Amino acid sequence: MTHYGATKAAMLALANGLAKSTRGTSVTVNSIVGGPTYSQGVARAVQQIARAQGMDPADLKQAIAARNTASLLERFIEPEEIAHLASYLASPRSSATNGAALRADGGTLTTIL
Repeated sequence: MTHYGATKAAMLALANGLAKSTRGTSVTVNSIVGGPTYSQGVARAVQQIARAQGMDPADLKQAIAARNTASLLERFIEPEEIAHLASYLASPRSSATNGAALRADGGTLTTIL
């Protein structure tokens, strides 16, 4: 997943640079670093794989989540959970949060970001 890591690093650097360019204004620029999320695309893939293997999609979803031993949630993140963080960042309550990379990863990342 080198391509993913490279583009994620570029996105974080761009957001940080944009935040610096808005210094002294009320504009904030932040990044959300999401973890394994049960998006529509992931759900479709799980359903297709489960069908091909003659499994219940819910059982396959649980099996995939169980293999992610780094997750503190021990489940997929729901898209709404990522949206909650985005809503916070778009609200006035986050006015002092600028140039940050905020994690909504369920504890998957094991490094300090």
